[in-house]
Amino acid sequence: MSRPVLEVADIVRQHGDAFLARYGSTLSGAQHRALRAIAVCRTAALGGHITQCDQCGHEVQAYNSCRHRCCPKCHGTAQAAWLAAREREVLETPYAHVLFTLPHALGPLVLQNARPLYGLFFRTVAQTLQDVAQDPKHLGAELGGFAVLHTWGQHLHHHPHLHCVLPAGGLAPDGSAWVACRPHFFLPVRVLSRRFRRLYLAGLEHLYGQGQLALAGRCQALAEPTPWRRLLAALRDQEWVVFTKEPMQHPQHVLKYLARYTHRVAISNYRLVSLEDGQITFRYKDYAHGHRLRTLTLDAVEFLRRLMLHVPPHGFHRMRHFGFLANRVRQEKLAQCRALLGHAPQPCIQERAADLTTSEVPLGEPGARCPVCQHGHMQLVQTLYRQPGAWDLSVPAPGLDTS
Repeated sequence: MSRPVLEVADIVRQHGDAFLARYGSTLSGAQHRALRAIAVCRTAALGGHITQCDQCGHEVQAYNSCRHRCCPKCHGTAQAAWLAAREREVLETPYAHVLFTLPHALGPLVLQNARPLYGLFFRTVAQTLQDVAQDPKHLGAELGGFAVLHTWGQHLHHHPHLHCVLPAGGLAPDGSAWVACRPHFFLPVRVLSRRFRRLYLAGLEHLYGQGQLALAGRCQALAEPTPWRRLLAALRDQEWVVFTKEPMQHPQHVLKYLARYTHRVAISNYRLVSLEDGQITFRYKDYAHGHRLRTLTLDAVEFLRRLMLHVPPHGFHRMRHFGFLANRVRQEKLAQCRALLGHAPQPCIQERAADLTTSEVPLGEPGARCPVCQHGHMQLVQTLYRQPGAWDLSVPAPGLDTS
């Protein structure tokens, strides 16, 4: 895929100072680091190397990536490696995709308490799916899957939701059989919604009672018992959105879902259309009108403000496994599932996964085939070192040469 004409990094470099002048005092350390990483990614500030073809002498200069998880240019390699590892774990059975969404009224509270409330989100969703699935009225089995946190909508507003991908069935309570869901139906959405709402609000009340929630700014009034009880009552009366798609009948479709929902950032560079007179225009899907592609224009500072809403807390894991795919039991349970389903790991899949992670040399890197003569191989001839202060947030970013 060719390099996009416009990148998020261009917006940060041109309008980052104006954004920091207006909102810098409100940003967390993680948000400051994300902004700096996007700005310096693949520039001379981070150093790099020069390679030369051993046949025709063609030279390629490449700068280092920031490797920040919020950078639109850096998640592709991590995504490919993760998918290669997960490919070995796909079971020969239909898969389900379930979507859980937090109510809009919780938005300000979640933004101030991202770590505890996103963590609660993961725990209650996993508990909800497992509780409902273990009920003999619905499935009567132990589930296993993974959940990915997305916090954005198409307009980059705060819209926290979890994408869950999991086999549409599970292990019988005694582990003696694989229990498949009914054809074209996974679990009842209304039951999932009610259970999710009850568990999340119970966890929210516990955090509030323990004094573990920050209540400032728009949430300051919630420090008083009456407004807090009023918020909880409104949330209990509201329908919490849970959406599930019909189980996918063929496992090969599963990897398309994995690729779509893992390692994604709030907006890709390929959605950007133009940056003119301080206004950024980008494409979005209008889901209310048949998924049509439309464009939206925002002030560049407002665009950066929305973008920074989706920087997770430092060290927070946006992707988690649960049930029989939890890390501590995954290999043992997968072997059990495969035995019950009557199939074994496929060696060709493992070899292809290894090829994806080890054999492909990026264009212009040492050892790659020359893009000009197609005969020689690129050899390292010079190392470019990182500039002092590249990651020092107390000083302005160094000169950002991207040539």
